[in-house]
Amino acid sequence: MQHQEYFFEYKEHELFGQYWIPDDCKAMILLVHGMGEYSSRYEDYVIPKLLKEHIAVITYDNFGHGKSIGKRGHCPSYDALMKVLDIVCQKASEIAGDLPVFLYGHSMGGNLVINYILRNAPKITGAILTSPFLRLAFQPPAWKMTIGKLFQKIAPSVTLPSGLDVKAISRIKEEVDKYKNDPLVHDKVSANFSLPIIKAGDWAITKASQLETPVLLVHGTEDQITDFNASKEFAKKTNYIDFISFDGGYHELHNDLEKEKLILTITAWIQEKY
Repeated sequence: MQHQEYFFEYKEHELFGQYWIPDDCKAMILLVHGMGEYSSRYEDYVIPKLLKEHIAVITYDNFGHGKSIGKRGHCPSYDALMKVLDIVCQKASEIAGDLPVFLYGHSMGGNLVINYILRNAPKITGAILTSPFLRLAFQPPAWKMTIGKLFQKIAPSVTLPSGLDVKAISRIKEEVDKYKNDPLVHDKVSANFSLPIIKAGDWAITKASQLETPVLLVHGTEDQITDFNASKEFAKKTNYIDFISFDGGYHELHNDLEKEKLILTITAWIQEKY
């Protein structure tokens, strides 16, 4: 098994990337993490399980996250998020060669993946979305939205606490504690990061019927962070989505009570597609 870390540049920004290639590799996944976290959080469970199934993984830390350089929780623009995903997608294709390539986005990563597919029609075999950020499961306070819109115009790099309830990520206390105590996890987000993502989630729902890439969409019914019903609504608009609900599941299904079932679901779906 090969593991390689690297840095790459987008304009003046330096971002961290890494990939793992197992022996007898059958496919490659490009994994896109959620808001406030980073790629190496998936090293504990998800990545080893995929490697065991001979699936390579390439991933990166987005602007203002993990080992990438820059202000925590801030990005230049939504277009920059799309451009960086495209850079990594091209690298994934180069490494994979003739092997099938899949995108896998969790939460914010799900928002980016589905928008990237709808806007760019990349040559991939399929995509996996877990708890995608199409809409929030709660309504942010009106004052925060007003301030956010103002800051986006006059001070787009100013960050505010995200308001995330950490206990809502998992029903496993140890996973919540691990998240709380992780020095690379943060709860900062700029208006220039959050507001375009909210807008892009709504846009993706309206464009769902244009989807022409096979997608596995998985969401927990008790997700208190991203809206389960938005995923359900999105899935109903196209025949290209296999929608699976996890009864009682919280936001990070890969760190929740049925994480083994999630990985089996994902790997079985991938194997059907090659």
